[in-house]
Amino acid sequence: MDGKLKKLEEIDQFFKEKEFIKEKWIRTGISGFDNLIKNGIPEGSNIIIAGGPGCGKTIFCLQTLYNLACQGHDCVYLSMEERPERLKSHMLSFGFDVKEIKNEPNQIILSAKNCGKIALKRLQPIIIARSVEALLEKASGRLPLDIDVVLDFIPENFNPRLLALDSISAIETSFSGKLEQYRIYIEQLFRFFEELALTTFFITESSDAPYKFSRTGVEDFLADGIIVFYNFQGETERLRGVEIIKLRGTSHSQRIAPITISSEGINVFSGSFFNLKSKIQQPTIENSVKEIETQKQISYSSDNEEDILKKLIRKKID
Repeated sequence: MDGKLKKLEEIDQFFKEKEFIKEKWIRTGISGFDNLIKNGIPEGSNIIIAGGPGCGKTIFCLQTLYNLACQGHDCVYLSMEERPERLKSHMLSFGFDVKEIKNEPNQIILSAKNCGKIALKRLQPIIIARSVEALLEKASGRLPLDIDVVLDFIPENFNPRLLALDSISAIETSFSGKLEQYRIYIEQLFRFFEELALTTFFITESSDAPYKFSRTGVEDFLADGIIVFYNFQGETERLRGVEIIKLRGTSHSQRIAPITISSEGINVFSGSFFNLKSKIQQPTIENSVKEIETQKQISYSSDNEEDILKKLIRKKID
């Protein structure tokens, strides 16, 4: 009996330690997606969210921010293209329980279930580019990042756990062909967020995936992780998928998981995967619709998996 109690204490200690470790990870809370990653996204990582239009990048980021805010964390969504009012409308259309608590020019602050806050902010990329050009001249080619510009990314009295920047493609465009200046700027931007220990999603438009995930390619090497969303042409309709190309600090699935976008947001079917017949730019997809349909009612939860694991271990001891 004493042996069993000791073993149970060891099991409880194991899961307590695991819960402590989990504080260093970001979990999206998106059905099925967290099952693709062993622990979660390492806190403080710079993650590229890549894909073409209509594949789910924006809703993935907004849904992750919302889920974290519901846990009491502050989050920020910076857009170079969409107005804060439109982003808020997106969130409401998916049934997110958000309430506007502040409305300023180019910025709306929302409360998620009266817990954490979400700042939706619009930035003009040309202003950032011009400030960088001035700094480049002043620094004779070595860029000290304009702290005033970057600090303006984060609202006053905010301590965000996650920041999404939409998009680095827009920033690159604003440099008007000055590729070297853009490379210096984007490297300093990545480094700045690393110093803040702020987990960041950098959204980028990419029609060349899975061969290239950003316009210049420099971001691919700087990023700690790359998550790619696809919108494949199937036999009768388009099929969406998501793939984790790389993620430093933890192991992850190597397959492309099917996804659907419903009235409640994104669902990832981590138990299924696409079979690609050929690795060309627009791959031919084998019919996996049946696999998707059979899993529509399945809810994926890492917490459920841990509960099941505890029960199995305890049952084995008894």
